[in-house]
Amino acid sequence: MKVIIMGYGRMGREIEKILQERGHQIISRVDPGGFGDELTPSEESLTAADAVIEFALPLGIEKNTALYSQFDLKAVIGTTGWTDRKETVLKPFENGKGACLYGSNFSIGAHLFFRLTEAASKMINKVEEYDIMLTEYHHNKKVDAPSGTALTAANLVLKNMDRKKEILPGNPQGAIKPEQLHVASIRGGHIPGIHTITMDSPADSLEISHNARNRSGFALGAVMAAEWLLKDKSGIYTVDDFISDLLD
Repeated sequence: MKVIIMGYGRMGREIEKILQERGHQIISRVDPGGFGDELTPSEESLTAADAVIEFALPLGIEKNTALYSQFDLKAVIGTTGWTDRKETVLKPFENGKGACLYGSNFSIGAHLFFRLTEAASKMINKVEEYDIMLTEYHHNKKVDAPSGTALTAANLVLKNMDRKKEILPGNPQGAIKPEQLHVASIRGGHIPGIHTITMDSPADSLEISHNARNRSGFALGAVMAAEWLLKDKSGIYTVDDFISDLLD
């Protein structure tokens, strides 16, 4: 697989490492900040590549996806912050030229965590002795709270537990309502990400936890997604499509 890395920051470097470990060829490292081989993808690079993996800033993503489709590339988009423009960003792939797979979390382990959270929520739905809560830890540079991963897991709980109706983020003052799902966000240090679902009853307590040691799990998932697209895929896919095909 011949790949353009779009965005050569920490994730781009991790993707480069995984690509090399899996025997793929890197055509170009593109970074508007000047940290790669090119500021923008050249026609030569676009022509030579089979796929592009993008973890970059959302500015100009419409222009990028139009280029990827024009050159019939398989594009994995890990860039976030553009879903309010989803129609225009994804439109170039509606004609069947190339393929696009997008998502906010490419970690295989995180998706296993989602599956386990969903199953556990269903199991205790009618066992009212169990309450359920979610905690997440991230480094002190993390901007959003709760994290996207935490919100995905929390929404799976709401979907599968009749007695939980709303997410309660932050640090509530006083007792919470039984229908509220408390999602606590802790920020500090250099933690890549820890997410834990706790189910607690008067008799016992159970936990499901995903602890990301570094960015390699996210990079591996993105590279595997590109490999999946190369198997005669065209059109538009989400990371859930890829994960379902992988795990089901």
